[in-house]
Amino acid sequence: MDTQKEALQRIITTLATKNDEIQNFIDLLNHRLKGVQVNSSKVLSDLDEEFDGLFSLLEEMKESMTSNIKQEQAHKTQELQNQLTQCTNALESSEELLEFASRTLDIREPEEFTKAARQIKDRVTMAAAFRLSLRPKVSDNMTHLMVDFSQERQMIQTLKFLPVPKAPEIDPADCIVADNCVCVSWRMPEEDNKIDHYVLEYRKTNYDGLPRVKDERCWEVIDHIKGTEYTLSGLKFDAKYMNFRVRACNKAVAGEYSDPITLETKALTFTLDNTSSHLNLKVEDSYVEWDPTGGKSQENKVKGKENKGRSGTPSPKRTSVTARPTMVRGSRDRFTGESYTVLGDATIESGQHYWEVKTQKDCKSYSVGIAYKSIGKFDQLGKTNTSWCLYVNNWLQATFAAKHNNKAKVLDITVPDRIGIYCDFDGGQLAFYNAETKQLLHSFKTKFAQPIVPGFMVWCGGIMLYTGLQVPSAVKTLQKSENGMSGSSNSLTNVPH
Repeated sequence: MDTQKEALQRIITTLATKNDEIQNFIDLLNHRLKGVQVNSSKVLSDLDEEFDGLFSLLEEMKESMTSNIKQEQAHKTQELQNQLTQCTNALESSEELLEFASRTLDIREPEEFTKAARQIKDRVTMAAAFRLSLRPKVSDNMTHLMVDFSQERQMIQTLKFLPVPKAPEIDPADCIVADNCVCVSWRMPEEDNKIDHYVLEYRKTNYDGLPRVKDERCWEVIDHIKGTEYTLSGLKFDAKYMNFRVRACNKAVAGEYSDPITLETKALTFTLDNTSSHLNLKVEDSYVEWDPTGGKSQENKVKGKENKGRSGTPSPKRTSVTARPTMVRGSRDRFTGESYTVLGDATIESGQHYWEVKTQKDCKSYSVGIAYKSIGKFDQLGKTNTSWCLYVNNWLQATFAAKHNNKAKVLDITVPDRIGIYCDFDGGQLAFYNAETKQLLHSFKTKFAQPIVPGFMVWCGGIMLYTGLQVPSAVKTLQKSENGMSGSSNSLTNVPH
């Protein structure tokens, strides 16, 4: 009976998986069907626009050429008209002179004849008829303005649709994921000199496999990429994977998408656990701020003397409340007393992880580090053997120190605006870095005997948390270098607890 049930359960699981695949394929087909209708209408509209543009261009060319012909006609007409006028005037003058010469032949008086002959000679010498060019200045030929459209006609007759670019190919082995950047590289299956640009699309997902039509996130688009690779930078890796696909475009048409690929973009992502925070802390996901009135909202108030401070953290006149009943939130109670602490909601049990914090400029005191989940509700970061931290005090006397098990090592380094925390659980290493320059500030070496959680203390100020970050390449390099050095300059190295 049990065997039959197990077999039936396997059949049901297989059938459900197949049904899910078929439904996903149906969604894809419906999506493609709508795409065909939308894209067909767009292509028709684009075709009309292209031909309208061609007609408009031909009309403009016709107007320009017509104007050139008319200008040439006016120029030649003016030149010939001028010559015609000059010749007509010269002919009239010449005929008048000829008539005068004919009358002179009839003069009988020698002296009068001689005088008339001299006048005729002078007038002939100055006559316009003898200075005229009897060749037309311009030709009546207008063939130089003729247009031969035979080649263009052949080109238009051979006009056809641009070939659709083939789908590019993305090789995951050529893609690089590092420093919260993803460099995606692709190639064309064959050379295509008509490609104008590429379009890259990506989206984050927690699903390991080919992307689905109905995914929780929409595709993000990067258009007009001229090369065959693109680097996405400044990403927050708040999902386990990213899907990528790319398509090639020529001047008129976009090709099919490449086969999508999935790249792993796993990084430690967590928020602040409000249920663990001290009542005097205001917590909002990735930001914690000191709130001196936080405890006053509780009904049970306890008046206490002003804290003299059993630790290096100066405390204002605090408002505390009676212990609340044990809360179910990761097997620990809310911090109280002088432990102005909040934990991250992620438990680290293996692997290498990295996150960063940035404090307000006027923050008087804060600590950043890690702690075992078993840390007590009165414990302060660095004051017990269950926590490790960097401690910054800007109140009265500036202090910058590494703390663990109630021991402190003063750091003679300028406190950076942003601190990076690197944790190698398996290698037993906790290191703090200047997040901007990647300068090593301090490192602890130990062997973690229990799961750990990120921890933060703040007094009179606020801390911003940045997660979803990979271990930076510079940090990896520094860690290899440090691990290769003999000995250690760390005075707070400890044994397992």
